[in-house]
Order: sequence, then C-alpha cells, then structure tokens
Amino acid sequence: MFVRESVRVGNVELTIETGRLAKQAHGAVLMTMGETVVLVTAVSSPDERPGIDFFPLTCDYIEKTFAAGKIPGGFFKREGRPRDYEVLTARLMDRPLRPLFPDGYKCETQLIATVLSADRAHPSDVLALTGASAALHISDIPWEGPVAGVRVGRIEGEFVAFPTYEQLEKSDIDIVVACSKDAVVMVEGECKEVTEHDMVEALMFAHASAQPVLELIEKLRASVGKPKRPFEAKTIPANLTARLRELTLDDVRKALQIADKKARYDAYKAIKTKAFETLTAEVGAEQVATWDKGLKAFFEDEVKGHEMREMILSQGKRIDGRDTKTIRPITCEVGLLPRTHGSAVFQRGETQAIVVTTLGTSHDEQKIDSLLGETYKSFMLHYNFPPYSTGEVKRVGSPGRRELGHGHLAERALQGMIPAEEKFPYTIRIVSEVLESNGSSSMASVCGACLSLMDAGVPIKSPVAGIAMGLIKEDTRVAILSDILGDEDHLGDMDFKVCGTTRGVTAIQMDIKIKGLSRDIMATALDQAREGRLFILGKMLEALPAPREEMSKYAPRITTIKVKPDQIRLIIGPGGKTIKGIVDQTGVTIDVEDDGTVNVASSDSDAVKRALDIIKGLTAEPEVNAIYKGPVKRVTDFGAFVEVLPGTDGLLHISEIAHQRIERVEDVLKEGDIVEVKVLSIDRDGKIRLSRKELLPLPEGFEPRPPRPEGDRGPRRDGDRGPRREGDRGPRREGGPSRGSGPRGGGFRR
Repeated sequence: MFVRESVRVGNVELTIETGRLAKQAHGAVLMTMGETVVLVTAVSSPDERPGIDFFPLTCDYIEKTFAAGKIPGGFFKREGRPRDYEVLTARLMDRPLRPLFPDGYKCETQLIATVLSADRAHPSDVLALTGASAALHISDIPWEGPVAGVRVGRIEGEFVAFPTYEQLEKSDIDIVVACSKDAVVMVEGECKEVTEHDMVEALMFAHASAQPVLELIEKLRASVGKPKRPFEAKTIPANLTARLRELTLDDVRKALQIADKKARYDAYKAIKTKAFETLTAEVGAEQVATWDKGLKAFFEDEVKGHEMREMILSQGKRIDGRDTKTIRPITCEVGLLPRTHGSAVFQRGETQAIVVTTLGTSHDEQKIDSLLGETYKSFMLHYNFPPYSTGEVKRVGSPGRRELGHGHLAERALQGMIPAEEKFPYTIRIVSEVLESNGSSSMASVCGACLSLMDAGVPIKSPVAGIAMGLIKEDTRVAILSDILGDEDHLGDMDFKVCGTTRGVTAIQMDIKIKGLSRDIMATALDQAREGRLFILGKMLEALPAPREEMSKYAPRITTIKVKPDQIRLIIGPGGKTIKGIVDQTGVTIDVEDDGTVNVASSDSDAVKRALDIIKGLTAEPEVNAIYKGPVKRVTDFGAFVEVLPGTDGLLHISEIAHQRIERVEDVLKEGDIVEVKVLSIDRDGKIRLSRKELLPLPEGFEPRPPRPEGDRGPRRDGDRGPRREGDRGPRREGGPSRGSGPRGGGFRR
C-alpha cells in the first residue's frame, strides 16, 4: 500500500513515503526534504544468531555520487569504502536506536540509508536517522520507538529547525538531537562557546520541533504498519540466578571498594570463576554450559551493576571512593617529545593520552570529495585506541567506527579555537594515542590536544577542556556523576560528554540507555559539567599558561606576503618554470593563492629569506627617487633602456647619461652593460624616466647652468633639447654623408 505524508517544521517540509520502493525489505521509507532524498530500509533475520551474547545491529549510511550528479573520481569509477562522514552518520543512526530494541533480542538486524538525491542545501544525516526510526516502526521488527532526529541551529539569537548548509554558516549552534515523545535521547554537535542555559533551550527547542515528525511516523504506522513479530527473551531459571547472586554478592561488595582497575577486575574474575565452579558442582556442567552467557550477563548487570548503582544512590559513594562531583587526580606534561612540533601527556585517574601536534603547509591539507563538492581540510584530529590501553591483546588494523567518532568529537571541540588562516596559515594535524583507559579517553584527548597545540605555539583563541558525565537513575532517585569511570559508563544510564572553554560549550555528545532525560536532569548535568570543566582547565593551565611564543625549530616557518593578483604570473613563470626554480634553489615550499597571498614555508629561516628576496625582486615596483642597478637592454639614438627590475625597463635619456654633453649613446653605454640609475619620474601610463648623471660626481671645473626661471622659455638648457644629432634633420656634422646621396639618392633633398 502506497502512502505519502508530509509535515512542515519551521520553514521546511518533510515528506515520508512508503509502499513504492524496496517493498521486500521489512520496512522501507523514502525521506524527502527539498530535493534531498534518502531511502532507508530495515531488515531483521527471523532466527537468532547462535553463540553470541550481544545484539548484532548494523547501521550503514551510503552516499551515491549520482545523487549530486557526479561520477566518482579515481581509477575505479564506483563507490568504494565508506568515507569518514558516512561512518559518523551511521553512528548517528545507531546510538539512539539500539537502546530501544528489547533486551535479549539477538536476531541480526540491518539498517541501510542510501542518499539518492542531494540538493546541496538540506543535510541528509537527520533524514537517515528519522528514516531509520520510521522504517523500524512500520516493520514487524520488535522495537520500542519511534524517535525523530532534528538538527538545530541558532542565527542572530533565533533557533532554527533543520537549517540549510547556508544557514549553518551563520549559526553559532550545530547540533543533531534525537527525541522521543517524552524526552531527549541523544545529542551530537558543536557550538561557538554557547552558555549552558542556551544549550538547554536548544535541546528543548529540538524536542518541541520533533513532535510533529513523531506524529507523522505514528500516522504512517497506523496506515501501513505491520504487526510486530512475537519475541520473548529466554529466561534463566530463577534458582540459578538466585544461587549466583548468593555466591557472589558479599565478595562483589568488597571488590567494589578496590580503586585500582586491574586489581578490581582481577577480583571480579576470581569471584566469577569460583561461583561458576560451585554452580557446576551443584547443578551439573551441562546446565551451567546451557546458560553460560546469560549467567555471565546476569553477574555483570544484576550483581555488579545493581550493587554499584545502589552504593552510589544510597551512600553517595563511588567505586574509587569519590563523591559524585569530585574529579580524579590530574597530571599534565608538555614538550615530552624532542623532535615533534608540540606534545603533551594528559592523565586523569587511570586514563592517559599522549597527544602530538604536527604543523604543515597547505600542501598537507586533506582533500575531501563529497556530495557538496571538493573541499580542503586544514585541521585534523585523529584518535587511536590500541589494545594495550586496556591490557588486552587484539588485532591492530585500520581505525574503527568508535575511533573515528571519538576523534571527530575532539576535533569539533577544538575547531572553533583554531586561529584564522590569515593569522596562522598552517595545516594542523593532531594525533591522540590512548595509553591507558578507564573512562573518558576521548575527553582526555581533548585536554591533551589543547596542551599540545599550545606547546606547538599555535595561538589558539582560548584553552578547551572536556569532561564525561554519568547518570544513575532508579525511579525518583537520581545521581549525576562527574568524570565517570569505565564501570560507571558501562553500568550507568548515560554518557554525556561536554567540551568547552571558560566562556561556554564548544562540543557536546550524549548517549543514554534509559528512555530519555528531562529538562531538569540535563540542566543539572550541564551545570555540574561546567564546574568540572573549569577545574580541569585550571590544572591544564598550571602546566602551560599560554601558547608558546616560539614554535619548535623543527616546525616549518611560514612567512606570508601579498602581491598584486596580476603579478602572480611573474612568480609562477611560463609552465611553472620560475616557481620551480625558486623551490629547487632554496628548498622551500611556496603556495600562491588567487588573491595574491604568497606563503613561503621551510624550517630553514635563511632559505625562507632567500626565497622571499627572489619573490620580492620579481614583484617589486619601481619608486621615484629610488636607485637601481640593472643591465642596458637596448640602445637608441636618444638614449638607452635600462632594466631596473625584472621585466621592467626605464628610459635613460641621452641628456641624463652624464653631466657633460654626449654625442652618441654608444660612446658611453652598450647593450649588456650594468649601470646604476635613479628614477626621476613615473608617468600615469607607467613610463619610467631614469637618470645616471645624478649619481655621478661633478667633473672638476664643471659648472652646471642655473635652473631656468619658472615660465622662462628662453634658450634651452644643456641637455633639454640639445643640438640635433645626425639624422634629426639638422645640419650635418662635418664630414657626414649628404642625406639622399648614394646609389639610390640621386642627389635628391627634401
């Protein structure tokens, strides 16, 4: 059955249709906003995947280049591995949808969002998120939705739902919020130092804007929704869970008092091993093996998790003995690595990251080919999470989705604090290597990245820190936790990351495992996060109060000069010959922009100076009264043309060659002679008059004639328009040939 419904939110219209495309999928919708169209499908296997203890959900977001009327670049003319933006959008779909599947559901489920048309005005990521929710909701797949994704911007103080790319350029907020009917369930985005109060208002605006979309999805399900397939999670026999709790409860309570992560995890492992041995002896190996994964999950969630949560809610005490607001001990080191451009080690509790900043030129920018066209990225932050950081052995390969997501969040947190290209024309790459992990390694990366930028001498606008907040909620009892541990993240109800400066929030990410958060909880969490962030910033600034004034001697020095746009051709030369010659001669890197900006970069300051001297020589313009030395390019009867600057000649009139009268220019100057001259004047049309005699000493006994009075038209001064030379139609010099004489003259005179 074909159904097409639309709803207007703010100034945009969102359309959802189903029943025309991809009808064999369990749920399929076509999302349209403007001329951006996204097809989203949902499929779930009928049978559980055997031998797994997790929910196998896969979310994929695919941008087809034909959507923007493009053919893929490169050798293979088809889409290849997903780009970073596609992976990040897939994560955006996964995070709010996964918690809404029923506990124990283990059928393989796949959500695929395919961009079929892109108008370069309306972002497609929120359409993918909302479309995935709609496809699941109308399908027979068990799921407790719906949710809707809303992008929020703020332009001149006014919130805007679903802003266009053009509007986002003017916005100080860019966040994607996933909302249910009752609450906010996920947040991801960046801001320009927005206050916590304004952030709460933005989230509430998003929740209100999502309601018409949620109503549209419900209306769609009422029209074409399929009955949900029956699902009942397998229940472990009560006698086994009760006995497991009895065997482990007292020891778990003791283990929860161990602050050291490794020692605590070793204690958990010993408790579990001993309990399973006792259970096996009591009920038999076969029954324990049958429920092995379920019993282990019960131990993690219902024994460890319940006791940790109860300890926090009833006693206000956390695993490592802190209260809910205390930040773990922080240590910061800068300048650790001698040959890097900037480096820092940031440690908070048992989480440690070493972060390195590398400076490059525009040749190092990342070229991005997207549906919006080709763009260049000059600031990058890459996050790596090697297995040794948690004491594990795993295969080391290319970055996973989690690493891309954490790096993107940290990059967003710092992006707005990077100086403008005009002030600091460098490409910046930051790499965070997580060396130890026990909660919030992404926020340690933000703090370490800020310190490494300052150590590299990058004049950032303001220091940035990040903190991860947690939540424990049981009915009306609520505890908000600052600087969460790994256990508090895994067993808690929220992971709320907030980054910012002393003035406000620069990036935010929130994932929750419960059905939503109220306004009061979000406001309290943001205020508490601000307190923690300011404390962390204080510790960071104790290690390095401000960016270093001098960069590392190993970093390239970029010197910028401006030339006239029409002089660019002089620097480039025919076929790039001139600029290649400068690079070969000096070893520098030269970037020339269309507006006449020239960046010269090298770690060798002398090489930069030599290159700049050459460029200035190529583009310099003559000045009146300035003295130049150059070759004689051409000799005429009335003077010589002298090259005062590369490609620029001036006329040295015969009367300006010497103090005494010159009969023939060739008597004094020949082509190729190097002569020193002074610029007398430059006409409007660019003609240059030169003088040599003004630079020569007066001959002995020579008395120049006094200057002619103003208005005097008397006899010409020496050199003004002196006696006409041969060929000027004046009297011939003695012994000179008669004009018109010779074989063809016939004695004829004019």
